[in-house]
Amino acid sequence: MIERLENIEKKYNELNELLTNPDILGDIKKTKELSQEAAALSELVSCYENYKKILSNIKDTKEMMNDPELGSMAKEEYEILLKDKEDIEKKLEILLIPKDPNDGKDVIMEIRGAAGGDEANIFAGDLFRMYTHYAEKNNWKIEIIDAVEGSSGGFSQIEFIIKGENVYSKLKYESGSHRVQRVPETETQGRVHTSTATVAVMPEVETDDILVKESDLKIDVYHSSGAGGQSVNTSNSAVRITHIPTGVVVTCQTERSQLKNKQRALNVLKTKLHDEQMRKQEELTSADRKNKIGTGDRSEKIRTYNYPQNRITDHRIGYSVMDLDKVMNGHLDSIIEALINEDQRLKLEGINN
Repeated sequence: MIERLENIEKKYNELNELLTNPDILGDIKKTKELSQEAAALSELVSCYENYKKILSNIKDTKEMMNDPELGSMAKEEYEILLKDKEDIEKKLEILLIPKDPNDGKDVIMEIRGAAGGDEANIFAGDLFRMYTHYAEKNNWKIEIIDAVEGSSGGFSQIEFIIKGENVYSKLKYESGSHRVQRVPETETQGRVHTSTATVAVMPEVETDDILVKESDLKIDVYHSSGAGGQSVNTSNSAVRITHIPTGVVVTCQTERSQLKNKQRALNVLKTKLHDEQMRKQEELTSADRKNKIGTGDRSEKIRTYNYPQNRITDHRIGYSVMDLDKVMNGHLDSIIEALINEDQRLKLEGINN
């Protein structure tokens, strides 16, 4: 472990030295890449510096234990330092887990009403509001790409981008089928109904790195529409792009410019194609799936929102909290932290085995 940490510290110092080079600073893209790489290592390097200080203090304190006057105090300090050493070694183990290269990226999310008709669409709208509140708490920005409202409220489908710091690292566990149990407003006999909505979370990709043939695309333009289907734009600015080989369809109508809608739709299409490609590759590698929470498959039931009991349960880790009302207002931290901790445990288990 020490050898790895020494190499990482050396790499970190080299990166910071490069970032003082005028030739590098003149290249905006290169500067951004190096800055992100250095930032990704900074916490680990800082932790390692503290670790070395603790080791040095342990050595000094051990020598002081033979002192007739300071021996008893030194022994107490020595025991504290050993505990600190054990704690920081556990932290270093976690920090040394290979990082998901997508963790720092923005995400494209898609929420769809699934089983349950109108109630499923209403629940999809509730999930969108939940993620909106969570984004606000993290100072992230949301941009809606496309939305199809449900006839009784909510959304039959909504796609949006969330931009900010380390968005994917927090939201990547949200992909899957979300189930709600509650009494719908239209239910006259007070019976609890079960409905579902699906969530897909995709890290936004560098679109220049994904090649899509123009001949593989079918592009349609039409009038943008707002709530209830009324036209909000007299020009044909909305864009629908169909990727013919895969059948993937992307729509964008949030921009007033057809060109901007087309570019945004194309970016989303590339992200979806890349995400599907990554999932197929992962399916071929059983070890990756074993040491990961969930498959990211929309059909996988990941969570139940039980309104009568004010309980939310994540089935992947058997974690429940009786704060559903707070969670729906964006207080997702306890659930996401539990998922991150279990994800780290599984990865450590995979490394140690």
